Amino acid sequence: MSDDHKRKLLHDTAKRLEKEFVDKGLLIEAGWVALRTLSVPENAPQIQLDEMRTAFFAGAQHLFSSIMSIMDEDAEPTADDMRRLDLINKELETFIAEYNLKHGVVRGRA
Repeated sequence: MSDDHKRKLLHDTAKRLEKEFVDKGLLIEAGWVALRTLSVPENAPQIQLDEMRTAFFAGAQHLFSSIMSIMDEDAEPTADDMRRLDLINKELETFIAEYNLKHGVVRGRA
């Protein structure tokens, strides 16, 4: 099996698991499972897995609580809310582009 085929299989498996977790109200857990599936060696020690999961959830909690606290209290999102969300999106897009470059992740289909 080629590396590209393995990568696609892992990607497809992670996406399937992600959808299953989302339907159960476990979106952050789904992200952790996808990260673990795609990035963590199978023989990683339990302490590494535990610490990585904690870091992953802490990052998600930080982002979510930050979003909730920066939103203006109006009923509808304001222009400032949308600007802030756009900045968060750009920051995360930059991170994932750098991650993909560093780890040789290629998007798209050949």
